[in-house]
Amino acid sequence: MNYKNKENILSKDIPAMSTRDLELLAVEIREKLLEDVSANGGHLASNLGAVELTLALHRVFDVYKDRVLWDVGHQAYVHKLLTGRWDAMGTLRQADGLSGFPKRSESESDAFDSGHSGSAISAALGYAKARDLRGETYHCVAVVGDGSLGSGVSFEGLNSAGAEHTRLIVVLNDNEMSISRNVGGLSRYLQKARTSTGYLAFKGRVKQATSGMPRLQKRLAAVRDKVKHAIVPGVLFEEMGLKYYGPVDGHDLDALTEALRAAKLASGPVLVHVLTKKGKGFVPAEKNPSKFHGIGPFDPSTATSAEVQTEDTYSDVFGLALLDEAGEDDRVVAITAAMTDATGLSRMKAVHPERVFDAGIAEQHAVSFAAGLALGGLKPVVAIYSTFLQRAYDQVITEVCLQNLPVVFALDRSGVTGPDGETHQGIYDIEYLSSMPNMTILAPKDGPELIAMLHYALTLNSPCAIRYPKGKSANLSEHAIAAGCGRPQLVREGRYLCILAAGSCVEDALQVSDLLEKKGIACAVYNLRVLKPLNEAFLEGIFREYRHVITLEDGIAAGGIGTRIAALAAEKQASCRVKVMGWPDKFIEHGKVSQLKERYGLSPDKLAETAVNWLEEQN
Repeated sequence: MNYKNKENILSKDIPAMSTRDLELLAVEIREKLLEDVSANGGHLASNLGAVELTLALHRVFDVYKDRVLWDVGHQAYVHKLLTGRWDAMGTLRQADGLSGFPKRSESESDAFDSGHSGSAISAALGYAKARDLRGETYHCVAVVGDGSLGSGVSFEGLNSAGAEHTRLIVVLNDNEMSISRNVGGLSRYLQKARTSTGYLAFKGRVKQATSGMPRLQKRLAAVRDKVKHAIVPGVLFEEMGLKYYGPVDGHDLDALTEALRAAKLASGPVLVHVLTKKGKGFVPAEKNPSKFHGIGPFDPSTATSAEVQTEDTYSDVFGLALLDEAGEDDRVVAITAAMTDATGLSRMKAVHPERVFDAGIAEQHAVSFAAGLALGGLKPVVAIYSTFLQRAYDQVITEVCLQNLPVVFALDRSGVTGPDGETHQGIYDIEYLSSMPNMTILAPKDGPELIAMLHYALTLNSPCAIRYPKGKSANLSEHAIAAGCGRPQLVREGRYLCILAAGSCVEDALQVSDLLEKKGIACAVYNLRVLKPLNEAFLEGIFREYRHVITLEDGIAAGGIGTRIAALAAEKQASCRVKVMGWPDKFIEHGKVSQLKERYGLSPDKLAETAVNWLEEQN
């Protein structure tokens, strides 16, 4: 068989292929993954580790009829390659190209739109119950990583699956990693499972030796169950009502095929425990799977970034600032949800390991844990992506804000983040946090202001969120930071028109002001800094001073800071006009941030054009 031009090999061809052919295909797939991810960035290590598992799933199941759900979905690139998207993988994570996650709009083989962890088991069980009630016969499979299994939602799904006793297959892809290395009791439990295969061999030998002695076998069965409960970790899942198969070598196609076929025949819920190596086939990713979990474009020959990072990112600035604060105050502690490196906490962990806590992929627990730390007299800082804090909405409002606890939320990747698409755009935090009593929301315009705001937040005796974007830190040093962080700051003077900008949008607003000046329009720019509570005295002054006010935020416009400012202007019966600029009320697709801003009218040139047209309409 010719293993070039793999676009001709589809899922339907896999069952008829020999194991040797599939092994050769696996090599070609890894080359393809390396080629495309190195060009566009994406999730590399997890996909390299899931090649044989994906091939085995396509060998055993009809992915167009059966429902295969990928938890998180970042490990589904191989699935995409085998379902008619081989050639299109060159557009991965690019505007109008393939998503980095499963998308039902891309293929009928994608059963569930995903992007966050913990949802696959519950959704697959929902599919299974719908199948049963409709009298259908397809199989339902949830592919879940060991990091995701630590999510409370996953255990809720497992508990319900065991109680329902319906046909459901959970494939546990155990590579000992989520993004940072896995932590906690479940991780240790699975480690024990990886070394328990001797029991299964022993069980087989005993069964063979007593094959002609049914009475002895019956007596031994009781002993066997006690031994099994004592030494086989899979009993945890069996006690929950799921049949446990494994551990299975996740890179042995025949062993995987056998286990999945056995699971397919089961009459109730089954968990297949598969052991894989994250980054398999690319030595740098095998040695450093965290680095290659989610990575930007890189040179595959040297495994170095194609874009040399010469400036600190906002995550770097935050991490160094938090380390300084921890050095000054031993009450400062940090919590993350499986994102120690990505959120900049690795520096503090290296110096103060006992004061950095990784909760695993369990955002709700992380926030409740922070509440307890605060009640115990500490100053917890929860470093978390904006989009992931959404998963702990209830804990933030009822356990932190209701008790008015001094917990600081460092919201990394706030605003549109780009290539990861809808599930990862951090554009909702202003809206949902603004609804919470006792919450303060800060938005720094650049790195130096982030440092100042972190210090300020730690002096408050109440909940505080600091939102900052993905990418390299800006330094608008020519616009000096005013004393303190509690009041908006004038960063450029002007008359007639002003822009009230939130956080990173200050840089865009200054460019808009430059463009308007060329048209003879003097536009003032203010850095709002505090997005909640509103500084009503300041805003009433703005309403009196300017006839036209534009608000600009890197968040959804509906319900954001601009909407609240416009509502205040209406309430005060202000004579000025207010135009709210932000992201539209829709899910923002994947693409480069600059492309998305241009597409939705939020690039500096588009904003300037909108401002001119708006002013003309008012006159």
